[in-house]
Amino acid sequence: MTVPHLIVVAHLDNNSRESHIKQKALQQERKAAKPNADTVARSKKLWEQLRRKSHVPLEQRKKLVKELFEIITNRVRDFVFKHDSVRVIQTALKYGNLEQRKLIAHELKGTYKELAQSRYAKFLVGKLIVHGDDETRDLIIPEFYGHVKRLIRHPEGSWILDDIYRTVATKAQKDRLLREWYGPEFVIFQDENDTTSDLRKIIEAHPEKRGPIMNYLRELINLLVQKKSTGFTMLHDAMLQYFLCTKPGSNEASEFIELLKGDEEGDLVKNLAFTKSGSRLMCLSLAYSNAKDRKLLLRFFRDTVKVMAGDIYGHQVILAAYEVIDDTKLCAKSFFPELLNQNDGEEARNEELCYQVNDLTARIAVLYPFVGERVKWLLPEVDNPVLEEVRDVRKETSKKDPAIRRQELVKAASPTLLEFIAARASTLLETTFGCQFLAEVLFAADGDKTAALAAVAEAAKSHTEARDTAHVGRLLKSLVQGGRFNPATKSIEKVEPALNFHAALYEQIKDEVMDWATGANPFVIVALAESEDFEKKSELLKTLKKNKKALEQASASVVEKDGQKKPTPTSSGAKLLLSKI
Repeated sequence: MTVPHLIVVAHLDNNSRESHIKQKALQQERKAAKPNADTVARSKKLWEQLRRKSHVPLEQRKKLVKELFEIITNRVRDFVFKHDSVRVIQTALKYGNLEQRKLIAHELKGTYKELAQSRYAKFLVGKLIVHGDDETRDLIIPEFYGHVKRLIRHPEGSWILDDIYRTVATKAQKDRLLREWYGPEFVIFQDENDTTSDLRKIIEAHPEKRGPIMNYLRELINLLVQKKSTGFTMLHDAMLQYFLCTKPGSNEASEFIELLKGDEEGDLVKNLAFTKSGSRLMCLSLAYSNAKDRKLLLRFFRDTVKVMAGDIYGHQVILAAYEVIDDTKLCAKSFFPELLNQNDGEEARNEELCYQVNDLTARIAVLYPFVGERVKWLLPEVDNPVLEEVRDVRKETSKKDPAIRRQELVKAASPTLLEFIAARASTLLETTFGCQFLAEVLFAADGDKTAALAAVAEAAKSHTEARDTAHVGRLLKSLVQGGRFNPATKSIEKVEPALNFHAALYEQIKDEVMDWATGANPFVIVALAESEDFEKKSELLKTLKKNKKALEQASASVVEKDGQKKPTPTSSGAKLLLSKI
């Protein structure tokens, strides 16, 4: 009874197979009938060979590239608007020389706006920008003039436009593109004598235009924010220009803060933190906001603190929060759990902190509260103007004394960092950054430093490879002196309560005093000998006096430099010690 059923099924399968074969044949016929079908097909075969880079010898690849350019020359436009053939042109750009790339660029002149809006061809524009020279870029970028408003809202074109703006556009080109955010007249009319994109200067020169410009700019900003297109550098630059032209406390300024707060997912605020203009905007927004708004803005950063701290611009937002937020408990709660890895296990926390304090940027947010007024050595130059702005605004918008605010943050961070030092002192001694971290935290931390200081003293004895380095010598000397040297007063400003590190260190190295006195870091011993409150000073001096000959030998050591014999740090230190006995 089932046999007829099987026959029917088999028949249907045969029909389906035959139909598929016919469809495929028809498809091939249609492809073959298209203009340039043969050339496109051949170019695809070449592309297939070239993309397997590791399997193609250099000489063969050169021949394949030459043949490919013979095919596409004067036909580039036939390839770029098709998703499968545009890859051929991308490969040609990748393996072609500069002149060959220029050839492609010139063939596509007049089409770049259209290409940027193509789902597939947009990548070609990106490759031309990356692999091309200034001549190529100057050919491409002007084609976007007059079309910024449309392109920045386009799902494909927006990314190409912003990439161009962010990466390769000159200052003049960026100004021209950004000016189009200010209204139609900046698109239509171009004054060669007035090319600035600084909106404050434009409004100062033409105060009657302020209303239309601000309205046009606000609408475009709102449109992109509503579309969740908040990652563009150009948008961030435009938003900063708008905010800088608002009056503090005005409806415009308040509405702008509301715009920042209103993004429920926080993508806008998070994205702003990672660009130059966006970071500055967030810093100023925190500075100008009231306590309630600051709290609302901070909540967006809680899961991005670590990434912000390691970013050249993102860390500025954290520093601005330190500077302006009077509620230091809120500030510490918002940043320290993630920044200091307080929710991790001890081992994982310490491992991550080792990485952070040895990173040029990531360490800034960790150390900033501890450094205080001496902060300039810690910061890159780009930070200083932004923080100066923030501090000026803070005078009117924050109530707490800056020194008290800083000390409260130090108190909140100290337990975690002192525990870290106690656990990883030996590792920290290995690097210059690690020693800088030790000095700043041990001098400024709030709480019991005994275990941390003892760990450093023990590491100074046991870590024989690190102890002879210059950075360890400087650290130990400072800790023994109990404070920092003030060049203005030419004296040591001791911290309170006293560290008493000299006692902890001497207990560790008392049997090795002469090794230190005649070694790479004799000034550590000099500092011990000069410490007025060091209880075992007489015992130390007795040991030095007993080994006077060794000191005399060390004092005679010289090094030849620039054809001259000069004293070494060892000899200089030994001479000072001889003068003490």
